[in-house]
Amino acid sequence: MEASIQTLIDKFHRKMEKDEQAKAEVMPLKKTINIDLGTEHYSLKLENAQIEDFMPEMIPDADVTLITTPESLQGLIDGTLRPMKAYVTKKIAIKGKIQDLMFLKKFF
Repeated sequence: MEASIQTLIDKFHRKMEKDEQAKAEVMPLKKTINIDLGTEHYSLKLENAQIEDFMPEMIPDADVTLITTPESLQGLIDGTLRPMKAYVTKKIAIKGKIQDLMFLKKFF
């Protein structure tokens, strides 16, 4: 999954470069994010509309933790699974605020 997540991060960075409105919306956000896939764990930091420090480990006390399976995450990435449907059907769980779930939609 690491390569798929990195591809998603690259897509996010391209969007921030091209879409000034989206960049302005994301710019004030400062979040630490964990991705818990059961057998794989990743973390990243969002600050100044850039994702940095993508690592194969969890950050203690992250602002947002996405809990899912590799299959569901791949579905979110490739668009075959919509974020809200995944949340409602419990294919993903979010530790954090519901606003953080809406924020995560910007990645997909």
